[in-house]
Amino acid sequence: MKYLCLAYYDERKFEALPGAELQALVSQCPPHDHALRTSGHLVVQASLGEARSSVSIRPRNGKPSVTDGPFAETKEQVGGFFIIEARDLNEAIRAASKHPAAHLGEQVGWGIELRPIETFEQQ
Repeated sequence: MKYLCLAYYDERKFEALPGAELQALVSQCPPHDHALRTSGHLVVQASLGEARSSVSIRPRNGKPSVTDGPFAETKEQVGGFFIIEARDLNEAIRAASKHPAAHLGEQVGWGIELRPIETFEQQ
């Protein structure tokens, strides 16, 4: 089964971190991505642009309405995602827990949300 792992962070805390500390923190991610890819768990990984450069599209009177910003108003933003393949949620938790955002970066609000990916067959 595939799991979407949403990597969250607090944009303001992230921007306030000194450059060298920020670089030291984010440099922890590529080795983890490589280890997940080597183990056969990683399907895809990507970082996202800043939340302030995003737009949301919602229905308004039967038509799409575009507004600035992320879909939800919150301090924590999705900064990246990865999709992993795992037998079950427990294996997915074990694999995702190795990501630096699960055990480092508490000062910038790092965290990971796991969601199972469900697909529907088209007829």
